[in-house]
Amino acid sequence: MRLAIFGGTFDPIHNAHLSIARTALSHFHLDRVLFVPAAHPPHKDGVTAAGFDDRVRMAELAVADEPRFAVSRLEEGTRRSYSIDTIEKVRATLAPTDELFFLIGADAFAEIQTWHRWHDVARQVVFLVISRPGHSCAIPEEVTAEWLDSPQLDISSSAIRQQFERGERDAEVPGPVLDYIRQHGLYGMASHK
Repeated sequence: MRLAIFGGTFDPIHNAHLSIARTALSHFHLDRVLFVPAAHPPHKDGVTAAGFDDRVRMAELAVADEPRFAVSRLEEGTRRSYSIDTIEKVRATLAPTDELFFLIGADAFAEIQTWHRWHDVARQVVFLVISRPGHSCAIPEEVTAEWLDSPQLDISSSAIRQQFERGERDAEVPGPVLDYIRQHGLYGMASHK
């Protein structure tokens, strides 16, 4: 089996996330993409706009019609969401012949050498790096990486949150996710009914 971990805050998950996962699935002949919402992302001081349960539920709604996508709660209850811990948990569920990949944006990949136990991360996965406009980076020699060009990455969760806070309905999230955001008053949407 060829499995890719797709970690992130997914705050909220949006159409570009899904497009990236679909492209990676096809381009790298993956069997499955596992979305892993970060419980307490260290690079964001553990702060997210929506809580863990809401971000997991939005991811579940977003991938509901994609049979080769799954959402994991592996990072639930962790003090910090370190990639190595998630990778080791996933690796423990796989057969020795299974291949494990890590889907990541070029901006985050550029910081790989600052990650907790990054050498251990590099030994356990092949990185599938999504190019982002304005971001370029070298691949450390300890790392195995493949590049994936994705032109649809001008969408960001932070820009979507700002649009919601202004009361704008945004088309860049799947319909069920937008409904969930409205129903639960996330990102300031409650005040714009």
